[in-house]
Amino acid sequence: MSQAEMAERAGVSRTTVARMETLAKGDMSVSVLVRLLEAAGYDLKVVKVGHSRTLEDILAEQRRDENAP
Repeated sequence: MSQAEMAERAGVSRTTVARMETLAKGDMSVSVLVRLLEAAGYDLKVVKVGHSRTLEDILAEQRRDENAP
C-alpha cells in the first residue's frame, strides 16, 4: 500500500505517514498511530511485558469469575 493510500484510509496526511516511517516526528500521537494501524488492518492491543494475555483477556476472565456461581 502506498503512503497516499494509507493516509487516505487513515484520514491523515501523506506527510504524517512518511514521518512515521522515518521516525522523523518523535511526538506522534497515539490516536494517529491507532488510525494508521486500523487503516492497515491491525488492532493495537495492550499486553504487559513478558505476558501473552491482553488487557481484554484479563478483564474477560475477571468478569467470568464475578459471574461464576
